[in-house]
Amino acid sequence: MRPLLIGASLKMYFSHAQTVDWVRAVARILDEHPAAPAVTAFVMPQYPSIPAAVEHGGRLAVGAQDLATEDAGAFTGEVSGAVLAELGCEFVEVGHAERRRMFGETDEIVARKVHAALRNGLTPLLCVGEAERQDAAAAAEACIAQVRSGLREAAAAGVSAPVVVAYEPLWAIGAPEPAGADHIRGVCALLSDHLEQEGVSARVIYGGSAGPGLLTQIADSVDGLFLGRFAHDPEAFREILDEVRPLAA
Repeated sequence: MRPLLIGASLKMYFSHAQTVDWVRAVARILDEHPAAPAVTAFVMPQYPSIPAAVEHGGRLAVGAQDLATEDAGAFTGEVSGAVLAELGCEFVEVGHAERRRMFGETDEIVARKVHAALRNGLTPLLCVGEAERQDAAAAAEACIAQVRSGLREAAAAGVSAPVVVAYEPLWAIGAPEPAGADHIRGVCALLSDHLEQEGVSARVIYGGSAGPGLLTQIADSVDGLFLGRFAHDPEAFREILDEVRPLAA
């Protein structure tokens, strides 16, 4: 079994000091837990905390929550993929529903950001998901269209590298509980089949109120979890590693 991807975006919830404490705590858990070699764990903190996360994270990989479409120039307030890579980032989140809703990010911008990530050696974590509750086939169709759109600019430029697709149904983000296990399995299986047929090197993980207790229900159809607020307690990582242990045996 290849390592499962288990990661969390801390969004803008923590102070810098809290972020460092969280990273250190999760790094200790990864050092101690026997299932840690079976996962690739990652965290996406706020920009200013990235260097400290790299310094203190141990085997915890670090990513960013966003990046600029351009690599350099007069773009006040932006952070380029080139700088993120220089700081030690491995992943970068692209296309999250909050970026689309709050900051007006369009399909075109998302595609440009995916391209920017890939050309700078970063693995884009492309967020996809249907807006309203639908059956698995309809939801997968919507997600496949988003994946095609997100990858089109990089493909046109001849840039190809592994990507991570995070399935996050919009109606489940911030909800008290995730989407149903059968729905998640159905959508992610269809997504994975499509990506394989298209020759895209990708891993499909589930987000959207994901937390401890979910992985054992969906592990046959996903490559990992993208955790939200349920990971604010570092012990959530230990609980998920407890779930990974029998899967990796």
